[in-house]
Amino acid sequence: MKALLTFVTFLGFFTPVTAKPNAGLKTWGRFNRLPYPGDKAFLYDTFPKDFIWAVGTAAYQVEGAFEKDGKGLSIWDTFTRGGTRMITGDVGSDSYHNINADIRAIKQLGVSHYRFSLSWSRIFPNGTRGSYNEIGTNYYRTLIKKLKEIRVEPVVTLYHWDLPDHLQQTLGGWSNPEVVGIFKDYADFCFQAFGDDVKYWITIDNPFVVARHGYGTGVVAPGIKNDPDLPFRVGHNLLKAHAAAWHLYDRHYRPRQHGKLSMALASHWIKPSRTRLESLRECQCSLDHVLGWFARPLFTDGDYPPCMKSRLGSRLPSFTPEESEQVKGTADFFALSHGAALSFHLINDSLKFGQQEDLDLRMLLYWVNAEYDNPPIFVVQSGWYVLGNTKTKDPKHMYYLKRFIAEALKSIVIDGVNVIGYTAWSLIDGFEWHREYGIRRGLYYVDFNTPDMKREPKTSATFYRNVIQSNGFPELPENRPVQGAFPCDFAWGVSVETTPTQFADPNVYLWNISNNGELLKLEGFSPPPLHRTPHCADYATIRQQVEEIRQIGVNHFHFSLNWSALVPTGDVAHPNTTLLGYYRCFARQLLQANVTPVVTLWHHTRQRSSLPAPLDTANRWLNSKTPEAFADYARLCYRELGAYVKIWITLNEPNDEMVSYQEGHEMLRAHALAWRAYDSEFRYAQGGKVSLALHMDWVEPAFSFSRKDVEPAKRVLDFCVGWFAEPIFGSGDYPVGMRSWLRQLNSLEYKSFIHSVVQLPVFNKEVRQLVKGTYDFFAISHFSTKLVTHAKEDSYTYTAMLEVQHMIDTTWIMSPRPVVPWGLRKALNWVKEHYSDVPVYVMANGVQEDPARFKDSLRVYYLYNYINEALKAYTLDGVNLKGYFAYALNDQRDPGFGLYGQVHEEVIVKASLSNYRNIIKHNGFPIQGAEPQLCPSLAPPCRSCHVLGKSPVVGFLTLVGSGVLITLGLIIYYTAKRHKELQRINKSLNNGLSRVTHSFSKTSSK
Repeated sequence: MKALLTFVTFLGFFTPVTAKPNAGLKTWGRFNRLPYPGDKAFLYDTFPKDFIWAVGTAAYQVEGAFEKDGKGLSIWDTFTRGGTRMITGDVGSDSYHNINADIRAIKQLGVSHYRFSLSWSRIFPNGTRGSYNEIGTNYYRTLIKKLKEIRVEPVVTLYHWDLPDHLQQTLGGWSNPEVVGIFKDYADFCFQAFGDDVKYWITIDNPFVVARHGYGTGVVAPGIKNDPDLPFRVGHNLLKAHAAAWHLYDRHYRPRQHGKLSMALASHWIKPSRTRLESLRECQCSLDHVLGWFARPLFTDGDYPPCMKSRLGSRLPSFTPEESEQVKGTADFFALSHGAALSFHLINDSLKFGQQEDLDLRMLLYWVNAEYDNPPIFVVQSGWYVLGNTKTKDPKHMYYLKRFIAEALKSIVIDGVNVIGYTAWSLIDGFEWHREYGIRRGLYYVDFNTPDMKREPKTSATFYRNVIQSNGFPELPENRPVQGAFPCDFAWGVSVETTPTQFADPNVYLWNISNNGELLKLEGFSPPPLHRTPHCADYATIRQQVEEIRQIGVNHFHFSLNWSALVPTGDVAHPNTTLLGYYRCFARQLLQANVTPVVTLWHHTRQRSSLPAPLDTANRWLNSKTPEAFADYARLCYRELGAYVKIWITLNEPNDEMVSYQEGHEMLRAHALAWRAYDSEFRYAQGGKVSLALHMDWVEPAFSFSRKDVEPAKRVLDFCVGWFAEPIFGSGDYPVGMRSWLRQLNSLEYKSFIHSVVQLPVFNKEVRQLVKGTYDFFAISHFSTKLVTHAKEDSYTYTAMLEVQHMIDTTWIMSPRPVVPWGLRKALNWVKEHYSDVPVYVMANGVQEDPARFKDSLRVYYLYNYINEALKAYTLDGVNLKGYFAYALNDQRDPGFGLYGQVHEEVIVKASLSNYRNIIKHNGFPIQGAEPQLCPSLAPPCRSCHVLGKSPVVGFLTLVGSGVLITLGLIIYYTAKRHKELQRINKSLNNGLSRVTHSFSKTSSK
């Protein structure tokens, strides 16, 4: 069933194509307009019912028997013996003597078609009919018969680079027009001998390589490189040879054999280095010089692309009108080769015209569709390669196959391109042309050191068989989004590495009450110094920061304290009281906004230790005194901030690969001491919860076709997560698998390999009891997923100590780490499987995106899908998930991760913030039409604070009004008091005056 949502998303971008000049030029613009990242997401769907699934080989690469049963020499037999070359394809994979083994492999794959080439010199040893070799012809009759017996249709290539050497030596090979007639006669014989059983014919494989590299650069046989114009004459003859064979088949064989015939054309893909139209034209010209060189004469007008003609001039041969008519239209389908045979190997910079080569089959298919008027496209060669020392485990090849097949599927379903078949290359390992045996491209491993050239299926073969059986990638229930809601008490949060602003703001602000209530900084002004104890009002930006947090809609905010700043001397008796006051104010303001603070005591970073200076200079975590110092620091924080903080993280992401095992051991002690301190001294009064947060990106087996394939992933998880989790949440000791692996490495057999002994510390009974059980919940930081396998391929991403190869699925969205939503669900299930019903918090989950993209569509996609996978873990898997925290708040502190952007000092609300707020508002992804979830609303702890926070203008007027009333009251009070005082003074004065007057009167009488 077609993915309806995907189809609707892309419907507006599908437009029918017409064969206009340079119609493919629109390809780059069209794909730039597709919605990102939705268009890059993996498409779960199936191919049409009649889709052709094929696998292929080339004669010289696999047949061997180069001189047996009358076979003549080919140009490759001669070429590999020339110069300093020492390696030949004389034996190859010895398919000539192993026809049954090849048939067995083809049957195991379940393909519907098998593409192989005929060795011209095995049928006609000197290239002409007069040298006919019956034994060689019977080999191909037998092969076709056995294919028919297993119901596999042959796709037969007449010429795959191995011209009879006699024709090269006597006529100059394809540089001589006489070879056109000789090839036509050879084709005539093959149509007659095999045509009744063959419905798909390829005349010539990859004429670009034959002409340019056989007769130009000399990289491949016959190795000619003296005449720079010779490749174009050779290409001219190849086109005429193909056309002659096509017309022959069309007139004499098609009416009764009903087959189809084409020429296999290979191409790279190219993308513009700049967005200018000139760059697009250069891309178009690059494709014209490789693919269009042969495709335009066949599919358009019987002539070369205008770009080639204008740049090459007289160096490029010209077609007569009769020749153009003879060549034009001589292809019944577009046979396209893509992958390692050409891209990144045989395209040099001179043909890129300053643009950038890319590996995009989907865009190439669309370009062919647009440029050549919607022909049926049969991908007749596609795949990648692994190094020559790779055996049966070839995940790199497997994931490239997955990528190319997925791109072909999108091309059909989304782009409307008529892709009729796909051919994985190749069936078995063989001689890889100019790369000899340095690489392997087979789905089946060939042991060249065994007499019978033993074949074994590789990982890529198993994968390809499964794809064929499913006819693509059908959508499974676990791939579909789930609907439902999280519990009412679910913690929705946002995380940052550090507190947004940790000190008093020295700036002067105006309160913009007439507009939006924001604070506007006055440049060039600063307040006078304070001669009092700082107040919360001194931290002017706290209110704005909390408002930004509140606008997201979260009910929790996770931030980290700075140990080295809080206790700079290392002595908790002399803390930084100003900073403590700031943290206290910040936590209190969060609570007033109905946001619960979640506080980390120590956040591990590779750039700095964040330990107080005395510890930083004294072996840091290797100092046995550091855990006790950390416990004292934890007590300080509990005591000063515990009234406001109910969720504590002791250590955030201590399980870093750069941390030594001895350092980790001391960190475990530090966490345990801090947890025990809270449990015994503060929990009863404060009622909070304490744990640590572990970094836990998911680790997936690169393939899991057997139990052994899963072991590398288990090992990595033991060393990365179990290292800290098992001592605390499990047995009280390090994982058994971790200890046994290190014992194995430390044995005499492995010491020389790793050059040093890796010791895992031992828990004594006291420390074990101290550490075990020191948790209230399991917190993880999760960002991405990686693949691992034990098959070494790339030394740069290989971890020797664990013997694992790290890699990625090439179909994943990258930014720059892979975006793999289902990895979160698997990580949460790992916690449940190992530690039962422990409460789990996703304490940080986010993606890095260009900070300049405020319409951050990747983060919108990321949050939606990761949260949906978290919901699956909760509703479908029974994980005791308690909360989810998006990372991060803003780009200022965490560039590229923020829900808020910033231009200069202006804060920008990104699209992801609104989407995250909407998910929080609905507490998940409610079922449409269902009754809304009824959750009790929590009363704000401070109603007046709530009013002040909600309505700045009302708050301002309230404060002003209160101030006015108080002032008036004081004025009235002091006025009245002064009036009474004056009355009292007047009265006293009057009384005194009366007494003086009375005394004076008595004196006068006397």
